[in-house]
Amino acid sequence: MASVATLKQGQRGIIKDFGDTTIPIKLLELGCLPGNEVELLQIAPLKDPIYINVNGSRIAIRRATAERIELELLEDHIGQ
Repeated sequence: MASVATLKQGQRGIIKDFGDTTIPIKLLELGCLPGNEVELLQIAPLKDPIYINVNGSRIAIRRATAERIELELLEDHIGQ
């Protein structure tokens, strides 16, 4: 299964589950919940942190945290 860390810039997915239960509460409060859509906005020059959009909130998260957020990838509709 894909994770937030495996997304490419502009790619989107739906949060399915968390790899473990140590997801920071702040992320949950900002909308990182199962069923919500995530889009990868940008990756920092040294690959950490990564910037995502969740429900209109732009969030910077560590790559290690992003690897624990499992996704179902959405089809790319760019150019259609």
